[in-house]
Amino acid sequence: MISSLRGVVLLIDADLLVVDVGGVGFSVAVSPQLARASHVGDEITLHTSLIVRDDAFSLFGFPDREELTVFTQLLGVSGVGPKSAMGVLSSLTVDQIADAVAAEDDAPFRRVSGIGPKTAKLIVVQLAGKIDLARARPAGPASAPAAGVAAQVVSALVSLGWNQRVADEVVTDVTGASDAPDSVPALLKLALAQLGPARAEKTGA
Repeated sequence: MISSLRGVVLLIDADLLVVDVGGVGFSVAVSPQLARASHVGDEITLHTSLIVRDDAFSLFGFPDREELTVFTQLLGVSGVGPKSAMGVLSSLTVDQIADAVAAEDDAPFRRVSGIGPKTAKLIVVQLAGKIDLARARPAGPASAPAAGVAAQVVSALVSLGWNQRVADEVVTDVTGASDAPDSVPALLKLALAQLGPARAEKTGA
């Protein structure tokens, strides 16, 4: 596993750097922003992820470990491959990604080339609780549940058969209480209790 590279920039393309490390040139896919900020002859350190496929070995590079971590987390989302994950990081900063996930807003991801509406929503749901949201969330009561917890509960309710609108409404209701729990199991139990069999509005019903 190649986890980092430090060497001299030999060549720059729109989204590619060739880095000379001890006489060996490594081709590294990078964001257009990083490519534009680089100069031939500069010494550079990249945090990298090696993606191994049947037909190719691809190296993706990032200026800091934070971007690499988010790249790895994006790869864990259903339907997101290396190129799509790099596309997200080329279009949005880590702060903007954290803001969108905290706000449960998939619109910024839908604007990324190659990311459809379903995948955009999955990014918000599956990154909730994983990406550092503290800086993206305004301070609130200590007992208020994290936005990531709420998103996971909404997702769980939808998977159980309630439609998105009903799931959103009941989670908003239960999270608004001053004594709302801050764990997924406890909040889900509370939401299910409030829904009750009579309020179940199954998808497609």
